[in-house]
Amino acid sequence: MGARRILVALGAVVVVAGGAYALTAPRRLPPDAIAAEGSGDPSRGERLFHAGGCASCHAPSETAGDAPVVLAGGPPLVTKFGTFHAPNITPDTQAGIGAWSLADFANAMQRGVDPNGQPLYPAFPYTSYARMTAGDIADLHAYLMTLPTSGGVSPPNDLAFPYSLRRGVGLWQRAFLDPVPVVALPADASDTVKRGQYLVEGPGHCGECHTPRTFGGLGGLDHSRWLAGGPAPEGDGNIPDITPSGETADWSEADLATYFETGFTPDFDSVGGSMVAVQNNLAKLPAEDRAAIAAYLKAIPAVAPAGEGN
Repeated sequence: MGARRILVALGAVVVVAGGAYALTAPRRLPPDAIAAEGSGDPSRGERLFHAGGCASCHAPSETAGDAPVVLAGGPPLVTKFGTFHAPNITPDTQAGIGAWSLADFANAMQRGVDPNGQPLYPAFPYTSYARMTAGDIADLHAYLMTLPTSGGVSPPNDLAFPYSLRRGVGLWQRAFLDPVPVVALPADASDTVKRGQYLVEGPGHCGECHTPRTFGGLGGLDHSRWLAGGPAPEGDGNIPDITPSGETADWSEADLATYFETGFTPDFDSVGGSMVAVQNNLAKLPAEDRAAIAAYLKAIPAVAPAGEGN
């Protein structure tokens, strides 16, 4: 009887362990959700590159003039979870992503899983990139492959326990990785607003900074307070509310579009802080994209200040 109990207990442990392993396993894209290898257009990908601000995290410093950026890894991101270091995403086949297939790249971008099946930390905003189209992912990949290579290797992340247990990120992904649009736009929303939603909620990943976090500090976005501002991810200062009830409530769509292009507010103040790099990237987008982002920001629901009606 004692041996049977031991076997039953061991069986229960195996079942629990197997269930936990399955729950934490990253989930890849189905093959039909990935564009054909080699189908990307670098000229279209450059537009997405600027919309996503890739250089802000993956380039060591601002590039002078028209020189191409070298995406060998940027400045450290210091958070309450620890310090993250953006990796080399140049076409180098050893240190970068030059040996990755388009499927490898798409799974990293949209499912947060690397070619070895390891989950990626959500300091990389794949929860937003999950809303991008397969064609846009292919275009971005094609553009990245045209940039200079580098053999530089970023330092490893320095994370506190238990965040250092990468396997647990798979469970986090099950809770927070959802490609469904955040805002349910009305049926009669204009194509401009819809384009703005795609840019803001997808490649632009604006919510990653402008939306407060919830669920006991685990880092998930509180979609009920979408773009309503909150503490800066680095823990220094606050990111503003950019909903129709926030700091830009009195700005028109034209004011917002001008700010994205020039960095000047309607009161002739200038952009500052971490928004400087964002604005520099927005200025490189076509005017219609900046107008679309402005239209979307004016179309989303206003959010009451924290503590009111909650």
